[in-house]
Amino acid sequence: MKLQRLFTTTFLLTSVVAAPGPSSGPSAANVKRVTNPEAGPRHNKNIKLPGDTKYFHEPGGTNELGHYDIRYYAGSPVSYEERGDTLHHLIRSYLNVFRERNIETWIAHGTLLGWWWNGKIMPWDWDLDTQVSASTLTWLGENLNMTLHNYTSINPDGTEVNREYLLDINPNHIERVRGDGMNVIDARWIDVRNGLFIDITGLSEVNPSTQPGIWTCKNFHRYRTRDLYPLRETEFEGVKALVPYSFDKILTQEYSTKALTKTLHEGHQWVPEQKEWVKQGPVQGTIQPHVPRSLQPEGEPESGLKNLLRVL
Repeated sequence: MKLQRLFTTTFLLTSVVAAPGPSSGPSAANVKRVTNPEAGPRHNKNIKLPGDTKYFHEPGGTNELGHYDIRYYAGSPVSYEERGDTLHHLIRSYLNVFRERNIETWIAHGTLLGWWWNGKIMPWDWDLDTQVSASTLTWLGENLNMTLHNYTSINPDGTEVNREYLLDINPNHIERVRGDGMNVIDARWIDVRNGLFIDITGLSEVNPSTQPGIWTCKNFHRYRTRDLYPLRETEFEGVKALVPYSFDKILTQEYSTKALTKTLHEGHQWVPEQKEWVKQGPVQGTIQPHVPRSLQPEGEPESGLKNLLRVL
């Protein structure tokens, strides 16, 4: 199994080179802006948000409700099949738009773990995770906040897919420490049809004088510059993507080595011959309660399998 996984990862990285710095700056040309967010394409036009400091809100804190933006939640969770289809096009559209506009971003957390296995989203995932540098996050806030992005793709059966996504930057992104823990997510790429999203978090050197080269997000994940850069080019869900340089080290530190070898999880079995996670039916036994990343309580993240169950 270990040799097979190494082969799969090597295949994904066969054309990988250290990603060079952009030859020109990011582009904000020809974008569709939401000038009045209250008049934008929304399902829930009359929602009443709680009076707290949290910017992004979800309909609830469970698996079914904690991974939708409340503004675009249609009133009931999507099916397993629709969720997979939505996430597939979410990440493809995001990666394509960011690459076309020369904006640096890379996949992270459970999304990176899915890439490690077979270059795809793990089918039990409820949302996706990407990261950007704090300087990129600032640029996004100044140039692409509240912009809508059209996306067209062709399915294997020849049918055309047309979607629209909102890039929304949390105004609290300028605060680079956790604060009250209500705004650990810096931005989102949202499917306006149903509210499913990609969480985007920024990394910054919070203490460059005392901890140079240590990059952190607001959820206590820490990385060394040499583990992130130079970014590696690869593919994810069939489109070009970037991953951290020391992706294996980052994954084992966040999830433990068992997450890279365990072949049964959340009712899915890894089938080596297909290089796919195959749904096995209802999950048996006790399941760890899932807490969406944006709702996780303050505290140092745990490592190991418990963290895998908590985060994915």
